[in-house]
Amino acid sequence: MLEHAPKAPQIRGLFINGQWRDTPNHFDDLNPSDGSVWASIPDAGAKETGDAINAAQAALAGWAALPFQERAHFMLKIADVWERRMADYVAAAQHEGGGWFGKGMFEAGYVPEVFRAAAGLCYSAIGEVLPSEHGKFSTAVRVPIGVVGVISPWNMPGILTARGFAFPMAAGNTIVLKPSEDTPYAGGLHFAEVVKEAGVPDGVFNVVTCSRNRVAEVGDELIDNPLVKGVSFTGSTPVGRRIAAKCGAHLKKCCVELGGKDSLIVLEDADMDRATSSASFGAFMHQGQICMSVEKVLVHEKIYADFLRQFVERAAKLKTGNVADKGNVIGPLVNDRQVARVKAQIEDALAKGAKLALGGGVQGRFVEPTILTHVTPDMDVWRHETFGPVAVVTPFKTDHEAVALNNDTEYGLSSGIISADENRALALSRQLETGMCHINCSSINDEPHVPFGGTKASGLGRHGGRWSLETFTETRWITLDRGSRPYPPVF
Repeated sequence: MLEHAPKAPQIRGLFINGQWRDTPNHFDDLNPSDGSVWASIPDAGAKETGDAINAAQAALAGWAALPFQERAHFMLKIADVWERRMADYVAAAQHEGGGWFGKGMFEAGYVPEVFRAAAGLCYSAIGEVLPSEHGKFSTAVRVPIGVVGVISPWNMPGILTARGFAFPMAAGNTIVLKPSEDTPYAGGLHFAEVVKEAGVPDGVFNVVTCSRNRVAEVGDELIDNPLVKGVSFTGSTPVGRRIAAKCGAHLKKCCVELGGKDSLIVLEDADMDRATSSASFGAFMHQGQICMSVEKVLVHEKIYADFLRQFVERAAKLKTGNVADKGNVIGPLVNDRQVARVKAQIEDALAKGAKLALGGGVQGRFVEPTILTHVTPDMDVWRHETFGPVAVVTPFKTDHEAVALNNDTEYGLSSGIISADENRALALSRQLETGMCHINCSSINDEPHVPFGGTKASGLGRHGGRWSLETFTETRWITLDRGSRPYPPVF
């Protein structure tokens, strides 16, 4: 039986310089399960975005000058407030984001650890002492770059927003966040409420929301404004390319985590239960709307038939429907554009000779868990990111062939290998063109303190832990001359 969706929270406005600011225009924030209006959200433009940037710039000197432990304490306070309000986030993840209840609970529990990891980062080394041929005391130190623009996605709005700003903010930068128009509360305004309750100084963290019609206007201001010194973006490869190009033109730093076409490689010695559960979780968690989702399952030909049978049996048990019912694990795709994209890939594959082993049905925004076989490289579903509950299962004969099938894509985000032979799996992992690889696990893996990111068209830079500092700090060389370095006599 469906539970009634909770009332949306009170939307107070944009969050600029520690204050709530309304806008003349608003846009509808829809519940993707039933198409109802979940909330009315402020629709900002370049003017409001510029005001947020100015507020962040004004707060920068004071925030960067705080003793490191005080910034750490603020990160811990944010974690504690978030933890007290987990139920608010879970409701938003379900009814604004279309996620299964369990997915919302996982995110809600993960996010506090991001801020605690960021707090820990405040206590780590910020530089090093270098040798000097002139007897100088020579140091290389990390300093904050300034105002950081964060553009976060809708699919994991809690985790991916937190990861985008927690580490740069802990390092002394100030933040202007633009969440996705599909999850403006879960990925933006909820964070503003938490940060304000935690007592973070005004202007350090700002949130600007906008409709899809104004994304270009707001995004351009967030990237082109000369006060913004770095950009954190998580989203699609086409948009990420444009953002990275614009940042490059301005000589600004950016960290862009983009799409994937990730594989799970199942060797003939794999534990079948582990292999099929890794495939099912990897392909169908949050309707496949995760950048690390398993989109290709590459299975050794000796166990292909047995694997396919058990994989289909496992996936067939997943219930699809309105996520107000906690028993529905497969919820809606986030919007009609995503549905059209996934449906087109399925239809293209079937028209070109692929076979349905499971699913294929599309009703409104709900797409059944779908397993395709006999897929060939000329099909869109082989080449392009699907971002939906669709898995391709393909046999291979040799490890060399498995590597070639995995690498046959412009993407290179994550991968998984299932095998009883860890040495063989490690050797295989070194040949995969991915930023991450997980042995005896799904391609979907993340922890707050790890270097998260991809290669090729899957991104540039790394989010998480100290690796975030490589993008969102500058390295300065500072010396003390204790050796009285001589100058040429002519001077």
